Amino acid sequence: MHHYVGPACDFERRHHMMNKYGYHGWHAGELTDAIHAVANVLDDYVQDSQHGEVPVLRQMPPERLINHLGMRNCITSDGMTADELSAFIKEYLAQGTRLHHPGYMSHQCAVPDIGSAIADLVHGVSNNAMSLFEMGAAGVAAELVVTEWMLDKVGWSSNGSGAILVHGGSLANLTALLVARHHAFPEAWQHGTPQNAVILAPANAHVSVTRAASILGLGSRAVDTLPCDRFGRVIGAQVSEIIEAHHCAGRTVMAVVANACAAPTGLFDPLPEIARACHDARVWLHVDAAHGGSALLVPELRHRLEGIEQADSITWDAHKMLRTSTLAAAVLVRTAVNLSQAFQQHADYLFFDENRPGPDLMHYTIEGSKAELGLKVFLNLAHRGEAGLAAYVHSRHLAARRFWQMIRERKEFEALSEPESNLVCFRYADPPGGHSDQLHIAVRNTLMQQGTFHLASSFVDNRRWWRTTIMAPSTDDSTFSRLLDTLERTYHMLSRTVL
Repeated sequence: MHHYVGPACDFERRHHMMNKYGYHGWHAGELTDAIHAVANVLDDYVQDSQHGEVPVLRQMPPERLINHLGMRNCITSDGMTADELSAFIKEYLAQGTRLHHPGYMSHQCAVPDIGSAIADLVHGVSNNAMSLFEMGAAGVAAELVVTEWMLDKVGWSSNGSGAILVHGGSLANLTALLVARHHAFPEAWQHGTPQNAVILAPANAHVSVTRAASILGLGSRAVDTLPCDRFGRVIGAQVSEIIEAHHCAGRTVMAVVANACAAPTGLFDPLPEIARACHDARVWLHVDAAHGGSALLVPELRHRLEGIEQADSITWDAHKMLRTSTLAAAVLVRTAVNLSQAFQQHADYLFFDENRPGPDLMHYTIEGSKAELGLKVFLNLAHRGEAGLAAYVHSRHLAARRFWQMIRERKEFEALSEPESNLVCFRYADPPGGHSDQLHIAVRNTLMQQGTFHLASSFVDNRRWWRTTIMAPSTDDSTFSRLLDTLERTYHMLSRTVL
């Protein structure tokens, strides 16, 4: 058989292109060069953001942004030089949202710390999908030590309780309610969820609770609302009555969900009363402490979570107040066997050797492959120390309280309630109604367009409120003063134009 052999120059060209595109692996120093090209850009990005002299966010429409960044050309080109990579990342970051900025007070996403950033880099290089022990023994060890620490903060022991890290609070709530389903209906994995199952939750429960009900086959209508006060907090004294009413109607309360704290308000449900009602009725209690769980680190704040140790399951997000990048959330279960029995899948291409030297965490999660989530939390703790993270959490709660006091001192504004976390809801003190709500939304949008402040919004007690989540360490009293002044000016300007 005769083989065609092309010219030597063609062979050399193909060999060069193979090396350029990395077909033979990374060259020595290639990663170092790329990191050096980007590290200074990232450092400048954080410093510029913390100083607050750049817009807190930009919102160029996607198609314009694709063209502005030359994204399609980047995909079809022959690759980037170090200088081109640096320039692209610099402009990419400039077109996003700066969570380190003092004017960022919007959604409950962490201002990432250095430990978490390093962990993301490590995982990006190693890609140890450690849901199987053989795919990342060190990643499993990091997760085990972190979840052991979290269980201890709740007041549980890793000897009898169980925990797993998952990609986000929504998946954590789904996992916890799956465990609750197994507890109420042990045959549900094979036979499905009975149609008489209900979940009781406050109306302001996280959207993932209703989503979980639909995914689990209950349907969103199976989520019934618990009685709440005007701020959306559960009225604990009425929980027993509601559970009993459902039981008398032939329904099975699969779980009760409580907020610690509620995403729209930052307020905590009365956990001891709710836990007592659930215990008496033998109903599963799930506490969504995605945002508020980190208050457990601070002795002065632990009382907000009194009774959490009586829950059957807990969601606690590290990518909120533990300063990890998205996503890293814990599902904590008081009795470990409930977590281990909730998943009953068999896969002989994965699970075939009972003599492995460490646990396969895939047995306890909806996910198959999983990132090294424990490393992000671990390195944040190791880098700052537990005391350092606790000081951060405490400082943001204290800052929120100072902001609330400043609001009270200005007659133009009113606060929803005294803050119980680092969230403060407030509004301009105008007559309630549709025009007022529309005006508050318009003011928020104007501030975002200007790039001065990024606020969130909540609808509570039949009124629209601005919601501030005090996350960035750079947000201080001078920031609050500028915000209130800007809101007052913008409100008066728009009140003459918004219909």
